This record gives sequence, structure tokens and C-alpha cells, in this order.
Amino acid sequence: MKKIATIIQARMGSMRLPNKVLSEIEGKSMLWHLVNRLKHAKKSSETIIATTISEDDKKILDFAEENNLKSYAGSVNDVLDRYYQTALKYNIDVVVRITADCPLIDPQVFDEVIEVFLENDCDYASNTHPPTYPDGLDLEIFSFEALERAWKVAKLASEREHVTPYIWKNQDLFKQINIHNDEDLSYMRWTVDEKRDLQHYIPVHYHSFYQQKFGLKKGILPNVEWLFPRLFTIPLFPKMTDDDINDVINALEKVLTYYKK
Repeated sequence: MKKIATIIQARMGSMRLPNKVLSEIEGKSMLWHLVNRLKHAKKSSETIIATTISEDDKKILDFAEENNLKSYAGSVNDVLDRYYQTALKYNIDVVVRITADCPLIDPQVFDEVIEVFLENDCDYASNTHPPTYPDGLDLEIFSFEALERAWKVAKLASEREHVTPYIWKNQDLFKQINIHNDEDLSYMRWTVDEKRDLQHYIPVHYHSFYQQKFGLKKGILPNVEWLFPRLFTIPLFPKMTDDDINDVINALEKVLTYYKK
């Protein structure tokens, strides 16, 4: 049986929000939330943290050790090499790639994308080419053979930094499939890029009503983005003051309380 493992790409450096992967959401780090949401997925055998040899990223290695997770520290800029060396070290046959700024990853979507990859005997599968899921539910899955080929051949800096461009740009070399959502929700943001996301946007989704059950599918639980589909999209953020957002959050609390009954 093929070993399927999830590799989370994580580092402390960020231009817009330094140290964001260990920033707290409801008393726990963003990385902790991501890892614990992944525990509800069924198709991946384990989760591994791939970080860098930078001194700042030792905190991420400490996090991995404290949470009994395997880890690897590699190149700062050559993320393709970092993924390859991680997969090689832990004998991974199929890699699931996730970035650490996606604490709202949906375990059900996660399993569905892996299932499509396996059923179609692909080299590469994703839900991002083109995207139809909210930004923050991004998944890429690829075989070790595809990863190794890209690692050997890819030369452009962009191909080394972003891991998979060499694969998805060469459809004649790699069997690929893209998973589409029933409805195009790509305008939604369920990711963390700046401080405001942590202060206002993400905590709403981590209201106690959701906890680990929060998901994209309406059948799981009604979610904030479904009830208010344009509420927290990027175009609205610059037009809303902190007081405006707090008023919205208070209103959402009332709605969530109603649905909880």
C-alpha cells in the first residue's frame, strides 16, 4: 500500500505578518489548529512539518517535537528541495502539500481530493487550477516520482520556490486532474495573510459552535461564509473599521447561537 503523508510548509518569515504560523487563535497557535484539523482527515497516514534551517524557524521544530510530529529543516528558498528531502527522508509515496497559513483546512475536502487522485492514478491533482474553493482550502497532491522528476529538472527560481509549477506547467509529462467545487467560491478568503485576519476574520470561524466540525459542506454545519457569502471577502476589508467588524461579529454570534439551538 502506498504511503500517503501530508507535508506542511511552515516558516516564521512573512513580509506582511511575521511569525504568523505560531500566532495565536483562541489560545492556540495557527499551526496547532491546522494540525488538529488534519487529524479529522482519513486518507493521510501522518502529518510532517517542513521548515528551514533559519535560526528563527527553530521554534517550528520545537512545536513539532512538542506535538509529536516528524519534521525536516531544509533550504530557505528552494522549497522544492525542502519537499523532496522531506519525502525522501520519510519514504513517502504520495505527498499532500499544504501551507501553514490555512488553519481552516476542511478535512472532508482534503479526503475528497486525495480520493480523486488515487482513483485516477494521477501524477498530480489539485483544487487550484483553476480554483473554485475558498482561498485557504488549497490542496496539491503528487507522487514521489513526479516530485523527484521536478526536483531533478526544474531550473527556474519560481519553480524551486513554489514546489509544483514545473509539474502543473507540463501537462504532457504528468497526468493531472483538477477537482472542482459544485459552486465557485474562489472569491472567499479562509486564509491568513495579515494581522486583521487573526484579529477579526479567523476567530469568527473558530467560534465555540464550530470547533473541529467546521467545514465547507452545508451538510456538516452552516458556516459563516455560507450565511454571509460576501461578508469577509478582500474587497470589503478596506471599507470596514474595527468597530464595523466588531458589530458584524456580534451579529454573527447571535446567528450562531440561534443555529446551535
